[in-house]
Amino acid sequence: MPVVSASNLRITLGAKTVLDGATFAIEPGERVGLVGRNGCGKSTLLKILCGKLKPEGGEVSLLRGARLGYLEQEPRFDPSLILQEVAAQGLREGTSARAELDHVFEEMATAQGAELEKLFERQIALEEKLERSGGWSSDHLVEAVLHGLGFTDEQFTIPVSGLSGGQKARLGLARLLLEEPDALLLDEPTNHLDIVGREWLETFLADTYQGAVVIISHDRRLLDKVVHRIEEIHEGGTRSYPGNYHAFVDLRMERHLTQMRVHEKQLDKIRSEEQFILRYKAGQRAKQARGRATRLARYKEDSLVERPIELDSMRLSLPKGPRIGDSVAVCEDLQKTLGDRLLFKNLSITIKPGDRIGIIGPNGAGKTTLIRTLLGEIPFDVGTVRQSPKLHSGWFKQTHEHLDYTLNVWQYLQRTVPSRPGLGKLNEQESRDLAGAFLFSGYEQEKLLGEISGGERARAVLAGLVAGGHNLLVLDEPTNHLDIPSAERLEDALSLDPDEGGYDGALLLVSHDRALLAATCDRLIILDGNGNATVFDGNYDEWVVKQAALAKSAAALPQKSPPAATKSSESSKSSAAATGKNSSKSKSNNKAQSSRDPFAALSLEELEAQTAKLAADLEKLDNTIAKPETARDHKKLSTLLADREKLVARHQACEHSWLSRAQ
Repeated sequence: MPVVSASNLRITLGAKTVLDGATFAIEPGERVGLVGRNGCGKSTLLKILCGKLKPEGGEVSLLRGARLGYLEQEPRFDPSLILQEVAAQGLREGTSARAELDHVFEEMATAQGAELEKLFERQIALEEKLERSGGWSSDHLVEAVLHGLGFTDEQFTIPVSGLSGGQKARLGLARLLLEEPDALLLDEPTNHLDIVGREWLETFLADTYQGAVVIISHDRRLLDKVVHRIEEIHEGGTRSYPGNYHAFVDLRMERHLTQMRVHEKQLDKIRSEEQFILRYKAGQRAKQARGRATRLARYKEDSLVERPIELDSMRLSLPKGPRIGDSVAVCEDLQKTLGDRLLFKNLSITIKPGDRIGIIGPNGAGKTTLIRTLLGEIPFDVGTVRQSPKLHSGWFKQTHEHLDYTLNVWQYLQRTVPSRPGLGKLNEQESRDLAGAFLFSGYEQEKLLGEISGGERARAVLAGLVAGGHNLLVLDEPTNHLDIPSAERLEDALSLDPDEGGYDGALLLVSHDRALLAATCDRLIILDGNGNATVFDGNYDEWVVKQAALAKSAAALPQKSPPAATKSSESSKSSAAATGKNSSKSKSNNKAQSSRDPFAALSLEELEAQTAKLAADLEKLDNTIAKPETARDHKKLSTLLADREKLVARHQACEHSWLSRAQ
């Protein structure tokens, strides 16, 4: 029986009908991703499910005794409390269970017969409840969740009145996760999380939390790992797709292609009718022509299927930036402090034309400061920065005060995009084509910038920047307020070949969006938050693989030997004890070495062949997972994804062994 369900929901906000006939249900333990364009009603649906909004029509049913946990966008706290105390409020249910259990034990001392049996049953139920909620070790659980969401021990005692907006949002998420309700309703939980925090949340939701989850998120990697079903809100209703986000993309494409074929057939019918009306609008058949014109107008209004704008490809002639020479910028031994805190040091990098560089690191590590330093907005402490004299940069920031809110979308783009040599400014149709390429439909292009949402304004600004003739594009968290289709369209513009309509300049991208980083950047600057900066030649996924291999190698290394003055026998015992933590079955150093490298017995040639075979097996498995029929079989998909995880780990271990021995 569903934890919560809704049928035929209808609600109007202002003059807009947001939901009209939407139906939704989630079973215990199920994970559902809620997707759709900005403003389609995703957040509205969650608020209706948890009772914060009352629909004008339809019904909502909650399983008896079930508790829903809803993530507030602006959570409220008692200002007299410190951070750790607020998070611990989420464990009140576990605390009350412990108090009740103490009372049960007291009553057991004097109870007999049937009364004692009831107390035994109550004891078992309360202990299970405590086990689920972590009530036996509440302090440890609170600390683990706070650490996972990016809080440090030093921040545990900060009064909540002194927290930033982002910190309050993360604290609200921590408190909610600790409540362990029967279903979590999460509206953009990753908005203020860095990459490490997102990965922790993924693992918590996928492997630790036992209840149901409904999640709205533009983080495609999170949706791929956590959810088992996608619900798309479209034109006021809901469409269900089995599988994770990757499967949804394929199934949605099939549906859109079908919709496109229907749309084109309808256009053929409309053109035929229009020719008849035009031919016979005067003369003996004029009355018939007028009748068909009336029916045609009604048909267009009531029956014409909308053309899926997502199927439009980027066929644009984007202005090229000025020729810039051999390098965009060169920095050597760069160092920057903020107050008494070192942000980065010894950073040297050359940014060449066409480079795509992602800048990653935890919140507060100095990513935006690094950008401002490279562009000369703020001074650096040590080192040198040399920019090309022909540098022409465009910078996407989080605020857009510079916009003229009286312009509509296509007019803004027409004024923003510079004149092209020999072609001049964009004409109206070219401006509309650019807006359409960034998913503004015809009527949306007429909206004033002051009337559209923050996400739509961000999309318009990005369209203007990409087409702005810059030879360096700087994007600081560009997808924070974009829906998923908009983020995917930005990827298209940044990753397509320039001859096919893509951006041709250099790119500096600050982002926690792993899918965007992997799709668009081929180099990384990693700030660790402790003053260290690393330049990595490779994309984000390659960086993750390398870090996993390094972590695995580090874990496999034996403990350091004690000082030489220690007796040999004591040294052997200490080393054996340390090794025993990882491999209690080890009988000798040789066996411990073998357990660390399962491929130690293979020759180098055999190891190379095994690495290639595992890579081929992985590709074959990925092709099977990507098939629509696999995505529709949830049990089979779960099994294949588990197999894939094991195969990836084995392939990485084999490859690491081969690379280390081939050097």
